[in-house]
Amino acid sequence: MSKPLPVHPIKLHTTLLSGHGHRVKLFLSLLGLPFEVIPLSMQDGDNRRPDYLRLNPFGQVPTIEDGTFVLFDSNAILVYLAKRYGDASWLPEDPVGAAAVQRWLSLAAGQIAYGPCAARLVTVFKAPLNLENAQNIANTLFPILEAELQDKPFAAGQQVTIADIAAHTYIAHAPEGGVSLEPFPTIRAWLKRIEALPGFIAMPTTKAGLLAE
Repeated sequence: MSKPLPVHPIKLHTTLLSGHGHRVKLFLSLLGLPFEVIPLSMQDGDNRRPDYLRLNPFGQVPTIEDGTFVLFDSNAILVYLAKRYGDASWLPEDPVGAAAVQRWLSLAAGQIAYGPCAARLVTVFKAPLNLENAQNIANTLFPILEAELQDKPFAAGQQVTIADIAAHTYIAHAPEGGVSLEPFPTIRAWLKRIEALPGFIAMPTTKAGLLAE
């Protein structure tokens, strides 16, 4: 039996170029859920306003409002949406499947965040981070993921899960942080499988890193 849709559109507070925000926006679209993007400007300090800090005391993006329920942290939001509105394929119940998804969620919050995400933060947003270190983390991670994806179409196995949604955006945009995907045909094929899903929406690219003119 299908799960009921939200009574009102889910409000997604984020910025246009946030990969964390995009993974939530992408999943909302893949699930076919009604949602409204509430754009924030970090430069203008929207994330530090008292009204936003009441929703997210860390002043980060994304944050969702599903009726009266408020949640921040992109991976936590993916879990919530999968459980609340998705079918079991997005977040398997069996121990092996659940663990496989969790491992990729940990990668998204770990090496992916410290690698391709951090590199892009430097080149696109001029974040005061160590670009070379972030690129080294990405270039160490990608060969491991290339090998892991050799024998399966999606991150956690034969079906797409929230593991793929959590990992996709920052890996797809790694060239903006100066990290090439050319040596990794299996990763690029995996990205294309996600991008072929009905309801897929892309995050805008920026002319930074390897994409700079």
